[in-house]
Amino acid sequence: MTRRFRALSAVLLAAVCLLSAGVGQAQAVGYRYWSFWDRDGGHWTYATEGPSTARPADGDVQGFRFAVSQDSQDAAQPRGSADFAAVCARTPAQQGKKRIALVLDFGAKADAPSGETPPAPRTACARVPADATTAEALAAVAGPLRYDTNALLCAIAGYPRQGCGEQVASGKSTSSKSGGAQDEAKKADEDGGPSVGLVAGGAVVLVLAGAAVWQARRRRGDA
Repeated sequence: MTRRFRALSAVLLAAVCLLSAGVGQAQAVGYRYWSFWDRDGGHWTYATEGPSTARPADGDVQGFRFAVSQDSQDAAQPRGSADFAAVCARTPAQQGKKRIALVLDFGAKADAPSGETPPAPRTACARVPADATTAEALAAVAGPLRYDTNALLCAIAGYPRQGCGEQVASGKSTSSKSGGAQDEAKKADEDGGPSVGLVAGGAVVLVLAGAAVWQARRRRGDA
């Protein structure tokens, strides 16, 4: 292998390393918001509808968690006790009413807006009319609530004081999630452009092809 070919190989290796580092270190984008959960048996499931339309039944347990999340798969679950009997032990049943156990997790300091400190997680038992929504149950025990113009729940018990679903850096790399490469390729297809990985692969192929042609021409010149 000649000195020139070794130099070309070194350049190729450096390019691949730089492109790989760029893909691995890209920060994912998240959103700071209140996520809404249903208690299904012994675990939490992400709610399939919003609190303004959900109508829980008597004895249901629901939760809210404030955090920075990329999507529903990445969202942090509520912490703390989620047992209906314990949460509503001091709230007796009434005719024509239903009781909903609510778990309110105000999140970690790292997810709090600048200058704000999250309150400690707590639970509450809402005794509301039988046809009440989750939003109505929440308003009965955890006001004041704050909504934006699109009816997105922005604050519970006045927290946070400002902001609503704003976009922030999540602190995670795009390669840290399972299926990150597939997600990147899918997004590229949807956007109509190539992904970083595809560009990197194309660059490698072109450089290798150039090296092969150069080497072949040199051999013919030596023959």
